[in-house]
Amino acid sequence: MNRRRFLGIGAAAVGAGALGAFAVPAAARLLTEGQPGLLLSSAVELPEAFQVPLPLPPVLRPVRSDGSTDYYEITQQVARLEILPGLRTEAWTYGGSYPGPTLAVRAGRETVVRHRNELPVPSVVHLHGGHTPADSDGYPIDLILPAASGRSGDAKGHAAMAGMAGMAGMEHGAGLTLARTTNSDRTYTYPGRQRAATLWYHDHRMGFTGPGIWRGLSGFHLVHDDEEDALPLPRGDRDLPLMLADRAFAEDGSLRYPAIDPALTVPGVTDEYMNGVLGDVLLVNGAPWPRLDVDRARYRLRLLNASNARLYRLELDPQPAGGDALVQIGGDGGLLEAPVAHDAVEIAPAERFDLVVDFSRYPPGTSVRLMNRFGSERTAEVMRFDVSSRPVQDDSAVPERLAAFERLDPAAAATTRTFGFRRSRNDGWTINGRPYVPGRALASPALGTTEIWRFFTDLHHPVHLHLDHFQVLSRNRRQPGPYDAGWKDTVDLRPTEAVEVLVRFTDYPGAYMLHCHNLEHEDMAMMADFVVE
Repeated sequence: MNRRRFLGIGAAAVGAGALGAFAVPAAARLLTEGQPGLLLSSAVELPEAFQVPLPLPPVLRPVRSDGSTDYYEITQQVARLEILPGLRTEAWTYGGSYPGPTLAVRAGRETVVRHRNELPVPSVVHLHGGHTPADSDGYPIDLILPAASGRSGDAKGHAAMAGMAGMAGMEHGAGLTLARTTNSDRTYTYPGRQRAATLWYHDHRMGFTGPGIWRGLSGFHLVHDDEEDALPLPRGDRDLPLMLADRAFAEDGSLRYPAIDPALTVPGVTDEYMNGVLGDVLLVNGAPWPRLDVDRARYRLRLLNASNARLYRLELDPQPAGGDALVQIGGDGGLLEAPVAHDAVEIAPAERFDLVVDFSRYPPGTSVRLMNRFGSERTAEVMRFDVSSRPVQDDSAVPERLAAFERLDPAAAATTRTFGFRRSRNDGWTINGRPYVPGRALASPALGTTEIWRFFTDLHHPVHLHLDHFQVLSRNRRQPGPYDAGWKDTVDLRPTEAVEVLVRFTDYPGAYMLHCHNLEHEDMAMMADFVVE
């Protein structure tokens, strides 16, 4: 791949004003406005907004259940979907749909998911936010090879591995192990030892997470429990999972993506998109700028940012009288201790915000747009809610206390570790000055201990931690920010910021991941292993 050219784009960025990682002035301007990445425009005429009804992903039923476990099967397959009206788009899917089917599971019950890969490329499945054993976490070289290959020695799979090895500066195959690579089927076991939360599952193949998710490999995984069920929160048709994503389309309706290698055996994007790929079409649950008829009642909106690099600042227009339109009840790791009211929320790639919106605060017949204040022109609008005029009953409420919340004690931390997310002159996107090498751990926390992990950045990086959720302790040595409440697995860091988090390593030893969730950064080696011992 054009690795040398990438490394020669400019000097390492060392602060908010250092723009060596960017190839064009437009990208620098977007950075100053809080939005990393570069826009990839569609070649097709875009549809009018608010013409398509909001779709909801199908809920997958288990193929069987026993006293402790529910068993599911998902086939990863190519499908031709009508995403833009009147055009067909070839997508990589879980079960033939985008988003993939939703898994709705119970805390305390084991969930076993068998994935079969009928895609043309290897894949890996990561349950994002899942508290799982290491062999089911979706380590990026635990490949499921395509069914068409028939054998674990598939040449395409090994070519992809060699490409990533070269990207990380290793000799061919050095440091890699294919011990957990499987043929076309793989079974993931999720013990369910976690509280109710909005999780999601997605592709996690080393070097190719960006194109995999861009082409459609993502879906919701909702965990429910008795504590949440006892609350009078909106439920049923008024409990809406909303997956936000941006994409770009070619004239024939196919997906555009600036991969160096269209066959996806060599990782990376062309130079100008190294800081992230932004699309000009905003999708909600796979539909462009959809609309939804809503009752004059409370709705629960489970917002997921499944974009590769785009940040959103979400706000309702018009605001209801008195403001505080978005009442946050939960985040990445489930319910907050108490609700937090916002006029707007900022959501980085991979973050989830669980919000309650009371549409009875609007007059009947009002059209309420969900706006993206970090966007412009077509990317400034997300979807529209049309408030019904018919009378309805709503017995839901948002209690002043939502859930029991254990606060971790920083005084109990066994150690403090520091991780720098930076662009290096010689090695591209790095953590602590190193590009990713599988099997090279940057930390080895002891099982059962609590640690303080300090993340600092040069540019903009949403940082994701596998295995356990964490609590934000400070931001720039001050109090946590307005969107840092509760248990988190992804924290958004703006240029030159530093965030300290408290994390307790529980239940499962083994190798896990720490990485940037700007997918183009991740694919260009901004990842690290840590091993719980």
